[in-house]
Amino acid sequence: MKNRITQLFNIKYPIIQGGMVWASGWKLASAVSNAGGLGLIGAGSMYPEVLREHIQKCKSATDKPYGVNVPLLYSDLDEILDIIIEEKVPIVFTSAGNPKSYTPQLKAAGITVVHVVSSVKFALKSQEAGVDAVVAEGFEAGGHNGREESTTLTLIPQVAQAIDIPLIAAGGIATGRAMLAAMTLGADGVQVGSRFVCTPEASSHINFKNAIVEAGEGDTHLTFKELAPVRMMRNKFWNQVQELYQQSPSKEDLTKLLGRARAKKGMFEGDMDEGELEIGQVSGLIKDIIPAAQVVADMVAEYEAARKEMIDKSLHG
Repeated sequence: MKNRITQLFNIKYPIIQGGMVWASGWKLASAVSNAGGLGLIGAGSMYPEVLREHIQKCKSATDKPYGVNVPLLYSDLDEILDIIIEEKVPIVFTSAGNPKSYTPQLKAAGITVVHVVSSVKFALKSQEAGVDAVVAEGFEAGGHNGREESTTLTLIPQVAQAIDIPLIAAGGIATGRAMLAAMTLGADGVQVGSRFVCTPEASSHINFKNAIVEAGEGDTHLTFKELAPVRMMRNKFWNQVQELYQQSPSKEDLTKLLGRARAKKGMFEGDMDEGELEIGQVSGLIKDIIPAAQVVADMVAEYEAARKEMIDKSLHG
């Protein structure tokens, strides 16, 4: 499956595992990289020295390319970037900030840089900033989303038409058929988040994984648009948020209800009532907890079968 993304990252398959908070530690990242994809460590839920430990363990667990996802709004950002450079991390995905600020520093250290965007406008700004590729993420995705609410189906072809650098599609992708669809729309690869949460290697709590397996259509919603839009699963906390919205809350009211460490409480500690359970709409398709290597293998096999089926239909009607 050689293309611009596999060549850029020196990987076998154009499948990138999203660097998700409370799910993407070294075990998951190394497992995906060993299976032929690109595994990412999610720095967003790690203190600097914890990240260093995960990077070192990942390097010991795989000799394949891997990367780190870094939200640019991170309070310890300079220290995080220093560790990434010191540990010679080969690939960095940045998100939630201006790529112009740190791309030159990372590129000067020989690091391949990718930025996550939710619109054509920011894809172009990322290209101008000198990144090597962009991830265009539709608002089906779990966790924090862009404010544009553009779906993957509409976003990918628009970004593909606008930029010259490689494009990775994200948001609502968990199967080989979805991968084929994204690449037919102009993507060079896919970033997969929610599907990898439901693996033994993900560091998320088993209660959260089981809840995802049991989830159905319509069980996730986008909320907190006044703060930072986030897609999460319905639970007791989500109901409290909706009740507060009935009272026309201020930003301060919403911030107070959200409090601190809600995501950790839900996704990492397994509090299914009071925790924030960030997951994508595609959770309705996830019905089992399987090894990360099987996720990659299943996606590739389904992609190839669907591609063959599409070619056969075009040739024979």
